[in-house]
Amino acid sequence: MALWVIAYGAVQASAPKLLKSSDKTLQQLVNSARQWAALLTIVPASLLITSLLIGNQVSWFALILTAGLLVFGAVFALNSAIHSFLILAFSNSSRVTMDVGFYYMSNAAGRLAGTLLSGLSFQFGGLSLCLLTAFAMCGFSWAIAARMNMKFSD
Repeated sequence: MALWVIAYGAVQASAPKLLKSSDKTLQQLVNSARQWAALLTIVPASLLITSLLIGNQVSWFALILTAGLLVFGAVFALNSAIHSFLILAFSNSSRVTMDVGFYYMSNAAGRLAGTLLSGLSFQFGGLSLCLLTAFAMCGFSWAIAARMNMKFSD
C-alpha cells in the first residue's frame, strides 16, 4: 500500500511536466481534462468486458486486473493533477482560497462516495458490478468535462 501511495504521488508530482500544463491555454487545459476523462472511462470498461468474456475464474485474470488497475491509477493521478491545475486557472485572486478549499472538500466527498459505492457494488454484484459502477462514474465525469468544454467555448 505504501508503494501505491508513493507511486501515485510521483505520478501527480510529474504530471505538470508530463502534460506540459504550464504551456497550455485554458481552452487546451479544458480539452485535456475531457480527453483524460474519456481515457479514464475506457479503463474500467475494458476490464469489465474482459471479465465478462474470459470470466474472473481464469488464473491469469488476476494479472490482467492488476495491470488494468495500475493503469487506472496512473490515469486517475494525471486526471486529478489536471483538475488541480484547472481549479487554480479558473479561480480569481479574491476567491482562490475559497475555490481551492471547495475543490478539496468536493474531492474528499467524492473519494468517500467512491469508497462506499465500490464496496456496496462489489458486495451486491461482485467484480462485474464494481467495474460497471466505476465505468458509470467515470462516464459521468467525462460528461461533466464535456459540458464544461461547451460552456467554456461559448
